[in-house]
Amino acid sequence: MISDSSVPAVDLVDISKSYPNVRALNHVSLRVEQGEFFALLGPNGAGKTTLISILAGLTRADSGTAKIMGFDTISDYRNARKNLGVVPQELVFDPFFTVRETLAIQAKYYGVTKADAWIDEILHNLDLTDKANANMRALSGGMKRRVLVGQALVHKPPVIVLDEPTAGVDVELRQNLWTFIKRLNNEGHTIILTTHYIEEAEAMCARVAMLKNGEVVALDTTANLLRGMAGITVQVSAASLPPSWRERAETQASGAVGFTLSGYAELESMLAAFRDANIAIKEMKLGEADLEQAFLRLTSKEAA
Repeated sequence: MISDSSVPAVDLVDISKSYPNVRALNHVSLRVEQGEFFALLGPNGAGKTTLISILAGLTRADSGTAKIMGFDTISDYRNARKNLGVVPQELVFDPFFTVRETLAIQAKYYGVTKADAWIDEILHNLDLTDKANANMRALSGGMKRRVLVGQALVHKPPVIVLDEPTAGVDVELRQNLWTFIKRLNNEGHTIILTTHYIEEAEAMCARVAMLKNGEVVALDTTANLLRGMAGITVQVSAASLPPSWRERAETQASGAVGFTLSGYAELESMLAAFRDANIAIKEMKLGEADLEQAFLRLTSKEAA
């Protein structure tokens, strides 16, 4: 096993992958260092799941190389896979085993013996202790997802990929899960997270990669991405927009339009433009720029 801390936890170089009529990944290069809490964000169809499948050895890239802790996912698949734990987005489970049996079988699959104490700890941290002897098919969707998390952790991999781990999970478990995951990160595990809950990525991830149409459109620290955004955001509901501000407008899901401004001085300039154009503002909301704003801006058609 590689113990050199200078070796990246994940190293993707010029990865491309195509399916019939779809270019899933287009020359993607990413390097995630050991011990990072890293976010992989993007809209549906951006290529996140394909990238994870290539890391896990479930899909082969058309070109490029993928390494986990220095081990190539193709030429040294066994060691690469031992160093990786993946929580898949889909609820995949064997209906013939109990929760404890499922985790024990997964541990043996990786050659882990005497895993009972660690399995007990996983069950406790995922609030599954009282379900340890329940059959998998008797569990709710949220409970099944907890077991998937446990399966990814049972062989104590240094690199953990969480693909939408809190989808369909109640708030209390979500908090317990993140406490556990943050503890693992503090102990040196590298965490790679994909999520639609952007506030989770903003709160926990030090660095972010944003994908769109199979390409990396942003790769930076969370702090730098937020610093690159202007100081305030404004949502406006109005019959029309002043001509000078139309190009800066960002359509919101609510039907309103949004603007990202450098500060309140620019807000006054915007309001003046509305007054000069005799356009009444029906409603206006102010807020601070956040990672969601950066995400929407960088994955929008204008950014592309």
